[in-house]
Amino acid sequence: MDRSDGASASVEDLLRLHAPQVLGALVRRYGHFDPAEDAVQEALIAAARQWPEEGVPGNPRGWLIRVASRRLTDRLRSDTARRRREEAAAALTPADAFLAPPPGEGLAGPGGRAPSEDDTLTLLFLCCHPALSPAAQIALTLRAVGGLTTAEIARAHLLGEATMAQRISRAKRAVRGAEFRAPEPEDRDRRLAAVLQVLYLIFNEGYTATAGPELHRTDLAREAIRLTRAVRRLLPREGRVTGLLALMVLTEARTPARTGAHGELIPLDEQDRSLWDRTAIAEGTALAEEALTQGPAGDYQLQAAIAALHDEAGRAEDTDWPQILALYDLLVHRTPDPAAALGRAVAVAMVHGPRAGLAEVDALAEALPREGRYRLDAVRAHLLEQAGELQAARTAYLTAAEHTLSQPEARYLRDRADRIED
Repeated sequence: MDRSDGASASVEDLLRLHAPQVLGALVRRYGHFDPAEDAVQEALIAAARQWPEEGVPGNPRGWLIRVASRRLTDRLRSDTARRRREEAAAALTPADAFLAPPPGEGLAGPGGRAPSEDDTLTLLFLCCHPALSPAAQIALTLRAVGGLTTAEIARAHLLGEATMAQRISRAKRAVRGAEFRAPEPEDRDRRLAAVLQVLYLIFNEGYTATAGPELHRTDLAREAIRLTRAVRRLLPREGRVTGLLALMVLTEARTPARTGAHGELIPLDEQDRSLWDRTAIAEGTALAEEALTQGPAGDYQLQAAIAALHDEAGRAEDTDWPQILALYDLLVHRTPDPAAALGRAVAVAMVHGPRAGLAEVDALAEALPREGRYRLDAVRAHLLEQAGELQAARTAYLTAAEHTLSQPEARYLRDRADRIED
């Protein structure tokens, strides 16, 4: 072992990096998702105890795979039927086929990637299996690929740990019989779209929590970015992946200016832009430009381009709203997403005036699901205030505040209503 005096955070980062690769390797060989995950967790616990004291091994992934494989083999051998299946698989597979080779030896797989990297992507495909609901896909992805504990996932979703444990267990049962392999070419685009949608939903929930006392759940937003970076390393020329990463990075760059000293929400046009992360903006802008060269512009590429235009404006009044509106026109033509249409309505108001925007908002009223209507009411309130219809604006602000489950958003909306009353 290489002796290491690094901080425990470095060990934690290593474990989080390798956990999905190790789980993928075990599931690929043994085909037992639940016991494989348990074995990986035991290996991670052993590493967390040993590595800070004894040093990080030269091949940490191989160490984890060997320990987890021994733990899993012990479990399988306790059951006669499972032992027979394991022995039959072993007879067909070289004993060391799933043990990581020394660095630089035999790592390249198809496309020059290591099998462990392909396992991470295949594990994402498995967690986003079409048999699962979106909520189950998110929970299983965070558990199996993100490495979050059940308690952490439960807290992020404001659910009890027992409830979340049941959700994850049901998800595992639903994919138990699924073969651990990458989807066939004809199914790959649809499955990749599901993976990206799950990562997008995780990020959105982290960036603007839909419920609870916090506006921003840093752990979820950062985990979504980390996982999207991992997918991009595997699919560097896939425009949808590059676009999604650009969108996340550009959006997250504004986080330092989104709340005030007391946690109050600060809208985009009132934020102190000197607090925005300029390094992240430079990275996100470069990614957005690259994404637009990687095939036809899709939803994530267009949203990233819109985010880049917002982030590049030094002042709110410098925002290129005509270009943003043109991009929204393309976006709503591609997708039925009501949120995109609502964003376009705001752009229409900024280019053609608040009453033009109000007409767009009113046309959307029936299209938005009930749980999302508070966002429409909030936009309507803002546009009514701009149009000088103050009492109607106050009523709309209060209606929006009543229906959002986010406490910071509710406080902000009530404050806007009170400001009109004053």
